[in-house]
Amino acid sequence: MDALVTVVIPTWDGRERLRRCLEALRKQTFRDFDVVVIVNGSRDDTVGMLSRYPEAQVIVNPRNLGFAAAVNQGIRSTGGDYVAVLNDDAFPEPRWLEALLRVMGSDPGLGACASLMVFAHKPDTVQSAGIAIDRAAIAWDRFRGKPVSVARKTREVFGASAGAALYRRSMLEEVGLFDERFFAYLEDVDLAWRAQIAGWRCRYVPEAVVHHLTGASLGEDSSLKKQLKARNKLWTAVKNAPAEYFPFILAYDWAAILYSLAKGDVHPLLGRWKALKGMRPFLAERRPGSPRVLEPLVPFWRVPARWGG
Repeated sequence: MDALVTVVIPTWDGRERLRRCLEALRKQTFRDFDVVVIVNGSRDDTVGMLSRYPEAQVIVNPRNLGFAAAVNQGIRSTGGDYVAVLNDDAFPEPRWLEALLRVMGSDPGLGACASLMVFAHKPDTVQSAGIAIDRAAIAWDRFRGKPVSVARKTREVFGASAGAALYRRSMLEEVGLFDERFFAYLEDVDLAWRAQIAGWRCRYVPEAVVHHLTGASLGEDSSLKKQLKARNKLWTAVKNAPAEYFPFILAYDWAAILYSLAKGDVHPLLGRWKALKGMRPFLAERRPGSPRVLEPLVPFWRVPARWGG
């Protein structure tokens, strides 16, 4: 019989990070959960290390299929009512799952719950308190870089960062899983937008604390990460954004491109070019709608500070 929760952890060359993550899961106060680890073409001895964790179901891919595809494999492998997605570099505090489930179980209209993610090296600083988004289709981590003290209140948010999130399986069955064409980055934004359009809500749970290394797989400033974020941002907008958002999207995108080029960085432009080349299927799937939770646009000259890729 399936446990109430399936905890899905994709990993790629993350042996020691994953070990620390699994040790944190062993300390959870809530115990009715299964663990599924997807080893995504790792070149280290991750599989050998996992023999110390017999509670984990292990799926081994011969190559790196990307975050989205790996998570979907884990979701499909079990049938619990809830799915928790956790990065291998995210280390939950003992009451993490308990706090998320308490909130999720209190409201059947919730499709997801977001954790309070703090920087592992600086635990008094917020890395993410849920995802925010504006009419330019720019998504960002709420309160990133702010003191934890400002993120103590629960509230409805646009979406949950998939670095440490809880999803209702019935919501995933209705709106679909992560879009595997994204490979990595912003697949959680796309999922959150589809859920919002379908009428599902997301709540931020400040008691669900996770310590996150951030950027452990590709690095915070890698060229591939910049290209993936730029490409996936346009694909997300084309799939989900109402027509009235596009003047803001285009204006802000041009600002981001010019800013990057001025710094000698061509990777955001390359990412957008790849998005345009692969745009046709996303146009065909377009089902737009305005999110329930939308943040105001910031002043135009502050766009680069929020763009992040």
